[in-house]
Amino acid sequence: MTEEKVILVNEKDEQIGLMPKLEAHEKAQLHRAFSIFILNSKNEVMLQQRASEKYHSPLLWTNTCCSHQREGETNIQAGNRRLREEMGFSTELKELFSFIYKAPFDNGLTEHELDHVMIGYFDGEPVINPEEVESWKWMNIDEIKEDMQRNPTIYTVWFKIIFDEFYHFLEEHKN
Repeated sequence: MTEEKVILVNEKDEQIGLMPKLEAHEKAQLHRAFSIFILNSKNEVMLQQRASEKYHSPLLWTNTCCSHQREGETNIQAGNRRLREEMGFSTELKELFSFIYKAPFDNGLTEHELDHVMIGYFDGEPVINPEEVESWKWMNIDEIKEDMQRNPTIYTVWFKIIFDEFYHFLEEHKN
C-alpha cells in the first residue's frame, strides 16, 4: 500500500502540492487536516484513546476523530470517511471553523495543520477499529477542560490546542 499523501496548503487554505504524510510531519509542512467532535444529547463529547500501535501519541486521549483530507475530497466527505473507518458509525457533520496550529512531538515530528473543526451528534455506541482506537468514552465538556489541567500528559498535543478553540467557539455561540 502506498503511503497516504496530505494536501499541502498556504495560509489561505489553497492547495500548493501533495506530500507523503510522514514526510510532511518530518518537515513541519503546513497541510490540510480536520478534527471532529461528536456530542451526544447530554452535551458530552465522545473521546477516543489512540491505539497503542500509532507512530505518534499512542494511548493518548483525543477528540472523536481527526485525520487528513485526500485530494479531491471535501472536508465533510473526509470527515465521514474517517469517522466510519475509526469509530464505525456515520452522522451528519457540520463545519464550525478552521485555524492554523503547529505542535511538535517528542519523536521529532511536527503537526503543522490548517485544521477544519467539525461537529456532529450521535447517541449510540461506536464500533471502534482496534488498529486506530484503543478505547473511547463520553465526557462532559467542562470535565474535559478540568481534567486537561489536572492530567495534561494523557491528552494529545493537538487536542489541547483544538479543544481550547472549540470551547471558546461554543462559549461565543451559546444561545
